[in-house]
Amino acid sequence: MRRREFNGGIAGAAAWPLVGRAQQPERMRRIGWLVTGSPDTYRQSLAAFREGLRSEGFAEGQNVELEYKWADGDSRRLPSLANELVQLNVEVILAGGSTGAAAAGAATQSIPIVSAGAGDLIELGLVSNLFKPNGNLTGFVSVSPNAVSKRMELIRELLPNATRFAVLWRPSDVNARRENEVMAQFSRALGVEIAYYTAEDLLQLKTRLSEIERDRHPGLLVLNDPFMFSHRREIVTSVTKMHAAGVYGYREYVEDGGLLSYGAQITDTYRKAATYVARILRGAKIEDLPVQAPSKFELVVNLHSARLANITIPSLLLARADEVIE
Repeated sequence: MRRREFNGGIAGAAAWPLVGRAQQPERMRRIGWLVTGSPDTYRQSLAAFREGLRSEGFAEGQNVELEYKWADGDSRRLPSLANELVQLNVEVILAGGSTGAAAAGAATQSIPIVSAGAGDLIELGLVSNLFKPNGNLTGFVSVSPNAVSKRMELIRELLPNATRFAVLWRPSDVNARRENEVMAQFSRALGVEIAYYTAEDLLQLKTRLSEIERDRHPGLLVLNDPFMFSHRREIVTSVTKMHAAGVYGYREYVEDGGLLSYGAQITDTYRKAATYVARILRGAKIEDLPVQAPSKFELVVNLHSARLANITIPSLLLARADEVIE
C-alpha cells in the first residue's frame, strides 16, 4: 500500500512541471497604434479596435499591449512617431488614415502594417495589388471620392435656393484632392458656385472658419482627411454658430454636434482592422489579407443641431436617414 502511494507520489511529482508549464501566462503581444488625432477625437475608433481584438481573443492588458502614438491633430508628427514604434519593435502596426499609413510605410518595410480609415492605397503608392498585397501593408478603406457628389446633393436638398456654398479642405491631402476633382465636375452640373477655404494647420483652420462666417455662406462641405477629422469639434461648433448647413463625410462629426453626414463607417474599418491584426499575430501573411473597400454608406442627421442652427430638415431627407440623433 505504501509502495503504491509512493509510486503515485512520484507520478504526481513528475507531472508538476507539466502542470506548471501549462499554467504559464500567455506571451504578451505588442501592437503599435499610430493615428493623427488624440485619445478624445479617436475614442470611437479605439473602442471599435479594442472590441475587434476581444472578439479574436486578444484583450489589452491580458495577452496584448498597445503602444500608443498620438499626433494630437498635427500630421507632421506622424513620421517621427512611426519611427518610435519601429524602435519599440512592435509586432504589427495599426495605422490610422492615409497619412498614418504613409508614415508607417516609410518607417518600416518589415513590420506588418494594417491601415484603417484610409483612402486609395494604390494611389498613395502603398500597395500595388488590392487582392494580394505584395509588401508589408494592407488595410481597410473608408474614403470613397464619389460619395462627395451625394453630399453635394444633400446640401442642395437642404438649401434648394442656394447658388453657392463653402468648401473647407486641405489640398496637401490626397483624399481631399480626389474628392475635389469629383466635386468640381458635379458642381458645374448642379449649377452652384464653390468658395474654397484652405487650412493646413490649426491656426489656418480657425482663421478660415472666421472667414466663412464673415462671408455668410449658407452651406459648408468639409472634404475628408485625417486633419479635419481630428479637429471636427472646432469645425462643427463654429458652423452651428454660423447657422450654416454643414455636411460631413463621417458620422463622428454629427455625433459631436454636426448637422448631417454621409459616408462609410470609419469605426467599422477599425473593428475589421483588428481582425487582420489578430490574424497577423497568429502567423498570417500580408499577401493573404486583401485590401477591403467600404461596403456600407450611411446618412446620419442631428435634429438637435438643426434646431440650434435654425435649419429645417426636409421630411423626405429624414425618412431616408439611417439614424436620426434627437
